[in-house]
Amino acid sequence: MSVLDLTTVLVCVTAALAFLNARIFKLPASIGVTVGGLLVSLILLALVGLQVPQALNAVELVRGIQFDDFVFEGVLSFLLFAGALGVNSHALWALRGQVVVFALLSTALSIGLVGGGLFALLTLFDLSVPLVYCLLFGALISPTDPVAVLGMLKQAKVPRRIETLVAGESLFNDGVGVVAFAVLAGVAAAAGGAHGPALSLGGVAGFFAQEAVGGLVLGSVLGLLGYLALRAVDDFVVEVLVTLGLVLACTAVALHLHVSAPLAAVAAGLLVGSLTDRRPAALSSREKFDSFWHLADELLNIFLFALLALEVVVVKFSGEALLLGVLAIPLVLISRAASVQVPFVLLGQRQNWLPFTRRLMIWGGLRGAISVALAFTVPPGPQRELFLVLTYVVVVFSIIVQGLTVGKLATQAGKATGERGAGEGTEIKRDSHSG
Repeated sequence: MSVLDLTTVLVCVTAALAFLNARIFKLPASIGVTVGGLLVSLILLALVGLQVPQALNAVELVRGIQFDDFVFEGVLSFLLFAGALGVNSHALWALRGQVVVFALLSTALSIGLVGGGLFALLTLFDLSVPLVYCLLFGALISPTDPVAVLGMLKQAKVPRRIETLVAGESLFNDGVGVVAFAVLAGVAAAAGGAHGPALSLGGVAGFFAQEAVGGLVLGSVLGLLGYLALRAVDDFVVEVLVTLGLVLACTAVALHLHVSAPLAAVAAGLLVGSLTDRRPAALSSREKFDSFWHLADELLNIFLFALLALEVVVVKFSGEALLLGVLAIPLVLISRAASVQVPFVLLGQRQNWLPFTRRLMIWGGLRGAISVALAFTVPPGPQRELFLVLTYVVVVFSIIVQGLTVGKLATQAGKATGERGAGEGTEIKRDSHSG
């Protein structure tokens, strides 16, 4: 099948799912498309069981999609850039300490807790998987993807302080999680006798620093160049082309320099958003510019979640793997709760947390396509198929169950804290029981 045929089929399926959701399900776009895609996948699997030729061809079509390449070299940088553009840079800078602590400490704690818990769980089932691979699973499942949640937070008029903290933590823990996954994959390969020398502690730290710091520096440099280009023109079409080229450049150059493309995209988006906020005249029409990137963000997410749901046909499920996947759900949720709670305790009550902040960060930490894409890049072996099943079960639960219920929590938070902006710049009464 040609690239044109493949693209046509995927876009038409996605459009059909979005149409059905708008007419029937009436759920948030990402969640509705995922539910519809899962139903299509289950019907497809049933037809495969009946040996229907067209269904067998469709499965082979989906199996031919390089999901990890599509995410990492395609949509991820655009999604993170668009997300960073939409974050209030001044509010993010005011919360920079909290965001950094949550993005680094919470992600590291989550990786350790999930990895250690999974190792113990697999041991109970007499499955021998090295600890480093269990930590690898922790790294791929820890990044959060609260795209749908952020929309609900805005709709529920949650104070910008909570919205900014959730958005900032998610943007940076995506990048940190991807870098941690790359580091652990290298350690796993070295421990397994694969190509390359064993990595020392210093080598691991150096690799992490190269990926993370290098990505942030690259994104800042390219973001500054992009901003200077935006200032020099007064044409909306050219401005859009400049930012599209900026995102692609961040991805391509990062891959060649072996630095983090996700963090480069985040840095570039934050810098362009911040500088254009400070100097609105740099854009011919801020409203149209924001509308374009919001539309691109929505379209890519709908397409991504549809593809995510269809990927179920390439995952080999077994009864034991499904049971482990169900058990992995509370493990991931408990690890998320603990990894969020520790920074809350360390940062202390002096941060003046708004009510529901803790709950929204825990329950709003959805897992999405990034986790699935990382699972597809796990080194070949028996653990790869197992991790695919575990990841898929956790992600589907996260998107459907958490995604459908976090809106009510966000509404409660909005009512408890008043209209958006309430208390910003003024003293908010602490509520240690409602965090």
